[in-house]
Amino acid sequence: MDTLLDVHLNIPKSEMKFFRKLVGKMGWGVETKESVLQKYILSRPKNVELSDEDILKEVYAVRYGK
Repeated sequence: MDTLLDVHLNIPKSEMKFFRKLVGKMGWGVETKESVLQKYILSRPKNVELSDEDILKEVYAVRYGK
């Protein structure tokens, strides 16, 4: 199998149906920014055991390097 390469294209909405058909014939996949974001949201952990203090400590560590 070839290595996959992510490519971002700007396609007019009026051409999207044709583009999806072409992509399907080539055996490729199409994902919009919205579908990628939705897939990420659905895959995230549901019950993360972090307190507000833990979150603030992490924010301060990243922001201020402490």
